[in-house]
Amino acid sequence: MAKMLKLCRRYLNWIQNSVFEGEISEAKLLEFKHEAMLLMDEETDSLIIFKTRQEKWLDKEVVGHERQNLDTFL
Repeated sequence: MAKMLKLCRRYLNWIQNSVFEGEISEAKLLEFKHEAMLLMDEETDSLIIFKTRQEKWLDKEVVGHERQNLDTFL
């Protein structure tokens, strides 16, 4: 857990608990996901990435096991 927290803080800004945000290049995003996968247990852990091209549209990407369906996002 502490290692993942450090990793997230290297790439993004901490918002609350396990929530981070920030602008990141495609190359840095690939690097971040690769490093995250090395720390995660793919059977139980998950990393959810929300991408936006415009503020009103979000694309959701889940890396690892999705704990619950979050189709409705407010």
